[in-house]
Amino acid sequence: MEQRKFAKNLRSNMTDAEHLLWRHLRAKRIEGAKFRRQHPIGPYVVDFVELKHQIIVEADGGQHNGCDNDSERDAWLTRKGFRVLRFWNHDILRQTDVVLEEVYRALRASPSPQPSPSRGEGDQGASNGGGRRL
Repeated sequence: MEQRKFAKNLRSNMTDAEHLLWRHLRAKRIEGAKFRRQHPIGPYVVDFVELKHQIIVEADGGQHNGCDNDSERDAWLTRKGFRVLRFWNHDILRQTDVVLEEVYRALRASPSPQPSPSRGEGDQGASNGGGRRL
């Protein structure tokens, strides 16, 4: 429950870069993908996530420069099947089209979600991640 309060607080205090990115990601504006903002996943709260395609978009400010915690976090999220896209706030604000194109390509490259398997059948594989920044 505490994590949900933390996520709600983050939603109320988004950075300028997060606001700009959210304007483009919300309401299924890219490939019909439904992004959520400041969403808890395991022990983390991610900036934006599209659960169906398991794509996470992170907006990073200067506090993330050389941050080992980001590597650990990305590795954990990748093991859970998510692909992590990281962008510097500066790039989101000044090269918005380039950032959105990268998100678009990730959605297009993501395997289409499979229908729910019936009673234990189905592939247990996960898409691979990559926490690179623009």
